Amino acid sequence: MTEELIIAGFGGQGVLSMGKILAYSGIMQDQEVSWMPSYGPEMRGGTANVTVIISNERISSPILHEFDTAIVLNQQSMDKFEEQVKIGGVLLYDPNGISHPPTRTDINIYTIEGAKHAKEMGNPKTFNMIVFGAYLKIKPVVKIENVILGLKKSLNERYHHLIPLNEDAIAMGERNVKSVLEL
Repeated sequence: MTEELIIAGFGGQGVLSMGKILAYSGIMQDQEVSWMPSYGPEMRGGTANVTVIISNERISSPILHEFDTAIVLNQQSMDKFEEQVKIGGVLLYDPNGISHPPTRTDINIYTIEGAKHAKEMGNPKTFNMIVFGAYLKIKPVVKIENVILGLKKSLNERYHHLIPLNEDAIAMGERNVKSVLEL
């Protein structure tokens, strides 16, 4: 099993954190992992993306030109990465901030209203974990117990009290992901 994924959006949306938690979760499952972030100089508000590869086999290169899955959180990323999803692959997006939804008919397309659900949870910082939960519902590439271990590894210890909130956010995403097009 190999999963080649890109997560893309604005800085401040938790894009890099989501990728880091996924990478740590894969490590906790004794899988081979590659995590390669890319972001503009602005940090918050600029574009950010991260490529994550999780595999049972050695990873020859972290550089990808097409993806099994794209998680897209803004229009610029939709414009850039929709065409790079492999035929039969998955595109997951938050419709908030997307003015032109995906048009391909040869991939599986899902939505998660992460911003809306984060507001319902009373904490906008849960946004990325809601999106992450939606992804795990579609593609359960890591077990939830390894995600919790990944959270513990990636979060500073002073934030460990937020792990139950992150678990709730993941569950929220799993419950609320919607299929737009399934092949």
